[in-house]
Amino acid sequence: MSRLAGRVALVTGASRGIGRGVAIGLGEAGATVVVTGRTVEAVDFTAGLVTEAGGRGIAAVCDHRDDDQVRAVFAQIESDLGRLDVLVNNATAVPDLPLLFAETPFWEVPVQMWDDLFDVGLRSHFVASVVAAPLLIAGGGGLIVNISSAGAVARIGAVLPYGVAKTALDRMTADMAEDLRPHHVTALSLWPPPTSTPGMLAGAGADDDPATWSVPEFSGRVIAALAATDHISRTGQSIRARELAAELGVRDALYVAPNP
Repeated sequence: MSRLAGRVALVTGASRGIGRGVAIGLGEAGATVVVTGRTVEAVDFTAGLVTEAGGRGIAAVCDHRDDDQVRAVFAQIESDLGRLDVLVNNATAVPDLPLLFAETPFWEVPVQMWDDLFDVGLRSHFVASVVAAPLLIAGGGGLIVNISSAGAVARIGAVLPYGVAKTALDRMTADMAEDLRPHHVTALSLWPPPTSTPGMLAGAGADDDPATWSVPEFSGRVIAALAATDHISRTGQSIRARELAAELGVRDALYVAPNP
């Protein structure tokens, strides 16, 4: 499938987990995908997987806490590729999963988690979007997808900062969409389903059923399908990935445990 042949995407925080899966899903559709992460080995590995999937993977080492590094990535994209069509903001500081899902009162949650989730997650999404907007507008339209969570509307476990950050992200996305709409650039929040990332699988409890979880590439396939449509009517929305997949005809690939 090459629906996105000739298109350029950037996926932040793509060195593992859902970010890596999104990059691969876009690669399957034939896109050139720039992937960011903090370590050379991890982003090189992801870029290789994108290329194996049918796209062109390009590794870009970037710490999204550093605005100068972020600007440098976009400057390189403009210089080397000449365009940007899709930005997927995924970089974040992942909370400790046992704490995330534990029934711990907020006063026992480390305060540093607030700073991590807002500085790396929320702020990095804003900064990348600020730098990306002129490139997307210059191309006559494009797509910004902010990876969010149903935690924006319903509490997940103990981590009060997590839900607050996701709520803020969805509001920020909706407000960005108003400014971008006249330029035919879509901005929306995507809520992935429970996903079989290594971290989630390692933290699965007795009540969890990974067989009902989606594979990491699923969210990328949904974004790829969306990018191939006239998506402006969806701008400003917060959308569950499985609902969008059903509308776009994307199969929900579920996790299959390896044989023991």
